[in-house]
This record gives sequence, structure tokens and C-alpha cells, in this order.
Amino acid sequence: MEQYAIKGGNPLVGEVEIGGAKNAALPILAASLMTDETVFIENIPDVRDTNVLMSAMQDIGVMMKKEGRHKATINAANINTTVVTNDKLKKIRASYYLVGALLGKYKEADVVLPGGCDIGSRAIDQHIKGFEALGAEVKIEFGRIRAKAEHLRGNHIYMDVVSVGATINVMMAATLAEGKTIIENAAKEPHVVDLANFLNSMGANIRGAGTDVIRIQGVQRLHGSEYMIIPDQIEAGTFMFAAAITKGDVTVKNVITKHLESITSKLLEIGCEVKEEDDCVRVVASKPLKHTQVKTLPYPGFPTDMQPQITVALALSQGTSIVTESIFENRFKYVDELIRMGANIKVEGNVAVINGMKKYTGASISAPDLRAGAALVLAALAAEGYSTVDDIRYIERGYEDFHIKLQGLGAQIDLIETERDFQKFKLKTG
Repeated sequence: MEQYAIKGGNPLVGEVEIGGAKNAALPILAASLMTDETVFIENIPDVRDTNVLMSAMQDIGVMMKKEGRHKATINAANINTTVVTNDKLKKIRASYYLVGALLGKYKEADVVLPGGCDIGSRAIDQHIKGFEALGAEVKIEFGRIRAKAEHLRGNHIYMDVVSVGATINVMMAATLAEGKTIIENAAKEPHVVDLANFLNSMGANIRGAGTDVIRIQGVQRLHGSEYMIIPDQIEAGTFMFAAAITKGDVTVKNVITKHLESITSKLLEIGCEVKEEDDCVRVVASKPLKHTQVKTLPYPGFPTDMQPQITVALALSQGTSIVTESIFENRFKYVDELIRMGANIKVEGNVAVINGMKKYTGASISAPDLRAGAALVLAALAAEGYSTVDDIRYIERGYEDFHIKLQGLGAQIDLIETERDFQKFKLKTG
């Protein structure tokens, strides 16, 4: 089983290039099957989630030709079934995007229910509500979601809670429905906007993405397109906090700074210098970190996917900080691992009270999920001594070449498989 071996204590310094947004790539790949014409997509991150989704699409007859690691030509003219059985899909949250795409195009879909990281329940009731409002009959049975409609007709849909997944799924289905659909209390995340832009590039008529009211005028068909996926705000934010946690100086390139405003704001609050340019941002942590309060919120609030990274930083800050998680109930599972490294954190329900301390110490730790796994790697890079991080398959779900990019910033980190590999790593870095 692969793991990371890490020797901490080096400030991260240098430049790092950010890849395409995983959370935008997944719905865009799913939406590419909504036309019979050829679609060309650039800036696809080469991570486990996107590769699993592309494999599942190929299984149902989608022609998928990769050009290098980050480009693909896709043609879905010869889809032979709307039943998606690929077992690997159970491991990723994005499997449900195939429901909205297939339901929109073929008026039926039968897809395995999603998995992903165990960070709390992600109910699909809003997805079902949206599909039913458009005229579909939806059943959950035998671990699958099955949706079918004679006709899809536009409707006025109010989301009871802000849901990125439901907004995306309903938007896809409504694109090929008859008439006008209005989604109120819609999610405003950058990847919702990116999907809307992609669908519009194929001939959809979607207005208001990025606000809480999205208006969709259904069209009869979609055509081919060439499209480039936006940069990954969470990968960018992770490397920005890597600078803060390791007392480093990191320039994060190929970003949209507007998407990073809530992250930049908190870095400034805790005492980092942040310098923005057109498509890059530099974070310098030359002073002791200060405490603050954080509450995760839907965009444009502070992202839940950045909560573990800021908690790792605040455990090294002066004073007492409070982090409130308002999106997922199980998102503090990684705290036990941080405590093994010396952190002073108490979790009560959805609130973590963090008393800052001077340093982490190396330990053998496990990644409980994607973002917490990345955050624990950053803690190990700041720690005194050696650490190993297990279950890195979670990290590989959403970060491309994570350890290689960290090595480029001066991190002492390697992939290992055995205790002997770890001893070799110690000799090499000792």
C-alpha cells in the first residue's frame, strides 16, 4: 500500500502551477454526453475521480480519446445504454451527474448511487425534487438511482437548501426540457458557473449562473464545442495555506484570484502577506500566525473543502481560534490525527476550539478523506522529524502529482511502499 514519507521542517518556497478544477471537470465531462457531436475539453485534471468517470462513460459507449494527460476528445453519438453499472463509480460523488445528463438527453437514467469521502451525509433529496418537478419519476432501489420521464417540462424549482450537486444536476436535465426552468436558491460556486458556460457553448440557454436564481430556456439539441476548464480553487487554496503552515513563500500560478477571495481574506487575517497579480497569487508567511474565527459557508463564503487546511494553520497560531463547520457533520475526523502530532484541539459537535502551539511533531497518520488528507500532509511538512501518511488514495482522488508539486517547492516527501523504503528515505534525508 502506497504512503507518503515526509521529513518536516523545511519552509516551502517557489512557484507551483495549478491544474483544472476537479469539481468543474466532473459535471462538464458528464454534460459532454448530452450531444451527439464531438466535444473537445482542455485542462482536465489527471486525478482518480475524473479517470473513473471517463471510464464509466466509455463503458456505455462514449468515445473518449485522451490527448496527453489533460485534453480529451469526446463523442457520445453511440451510447448503447442508459444503465451505468461501473462499480468504481461507487467510490466517487460525481456519479450522480450522469443522471442529470442522461435524463436530459434520453429521458431516462439508471446509475449506481455515489460514494466519495465519508465526511457526512450528502442527501440527494434536492436532486430528486428537481427531477420530479421537471416531470421525471425517480426511484432509489438496489443501491441505484433510477429516473424516467415521458417528457421533461420546465418548472419553477426552489431548492430547500443550497446544494451544488442538485443545482448542477437539475440545470443539466432542464437544458433539454421543454419550456423555461427557474432554479431559486441555487448554488453560486465557480464550478456551477463553469458548467453553465460549457453548456451555453454547446447551444444551451442558461442565464444567472453565479447568482441564486438561474433561468434556463430549454433547447431541442446541443452541438459540439471546444472548452477549457477553470483552474482549481481548492488546489490553489491548499498551496496558499502550505506557505502559511510551513512559514514559506509560495507563488501559486494559473488561478482566478476572484475565486480565492475568502481564502485570501483569512490568510491576511492570520498575518500572512498576500500579493495578487492577474493570474497568480503569492503568499509569504514571515511573521507568527494570529488566531481567528472561521465558519464554512456556501460560495462566496469560506469553502468547506478548505476547512482542514485552515485548521492545520490555526493550530500553529498564537491564541485561541474557533472553526465552525456548517456544511458537513463529519468533517473533523482528521483532528485525532493532528492531536497525535501535538495539536491542542477540542471538537464539540460542529465546532473546533483550537489553542495554538509552536510546532507539530512527526507521527504515523492516516488520511480520512481527500481534503483532510492533503491538510495532514501539510502538517507533516511543518512538523519536527519524520511522518508517514497512509490512505493516500483519498488524496489522489483530487490532487494531481501532489507530492511532486510539493517536492518542487522544496518539500522532503516521497512515495513509499515498505518499511525498508522508509528507512531509505530517512538515510537520504537525514
